[in-house]
Amino acid sequence: MVNETSRTITLRPFDESVDEIAALVTEVVGLASELDIELDSETAERCVQHLLYVNQVNQVMNLTRIKDIHDALILHIVDSLALYRDLPIDPEHFLDMGTGAGFPGIPFALYSGCSGVLLDSVGKKIDAVNAFIDALGIEDVEGIHDRCESYAMKMRGRFDTVFARAVGQMSMIIEYGTPFLEDDGYLVVAKANPEAPELKLAEKTAAICGLELIGCDEFDLPRGLGHRSVFLYQKVSEPQIKLPRAVGLAKKQPLAS
Repeated sequence: MVNETSRTITLRPFDESVDEIAALVTEVVGLASELDIELDSETAERCVQHLLYVNQVNQVMNLTRIKDIHDALILHIVDSLALYRDLPIDPEHFLDMGTGAGFPGIPFALYSGCSGVLLDSVGKKIDAVNAFIDALGIEDVEGIHDRCESYAMKMRGRFDTVFARAVGQMSMIIEYGTPFLEDDGYLVVAKANPEAPELKLAEKTAAICGLELIGCDEFDLPRGLGHRSVFLYQKVSEPQIKLPRAVGLAKKQPLAS
């Protein structure tokens, strides 16, 4: 476990008026529809509330660099929900690796209603995430403060779906995510514009880890806010090596080169 002291996160009532929140809800529903995501108003409102809480805490703690609320509707909420577009199952228990301020885990949990774990190695971020979960009344979802390698030792094969959104090199994400997956489970990796060497290394690493790339969803975010490549891997065999490896090895000594 990463050794950090837990802190209490106090959330206050929103500064925004009911009409302002309603306008944001209408906006994000429309933005989601541009990517063929059907987002009902109740779920959209809870996603907006999460985002407003993030903005509150961001005033005293660095959770996000995105300060414009309208950009954040796209770059946090819509971008998170887009990971669900081509998932071939309705997950029962998911893991969000490197959740940060709770993205994509909280929007996904609100949208899907399934249970899950939001994992991050930074304790103060998990303190905030758990405060958001409590305030939003999300059941069967929790934030966990730990490193991927050590948490995987306790939770090997426990998840049918693992998400990783912009948290590092694809080869490293694949190695981190593999031990969490149950047989036939799915790893969903979102990247902006991965270059050929990163993709080649990911291909080799996936083969070693027993994963197969079964799909790639390419799309542009609304309002020109970026391109996304969402890679869908499935666990089809056991890894060729014992996973997880020791903390730090995935970064220092990649499985493939």
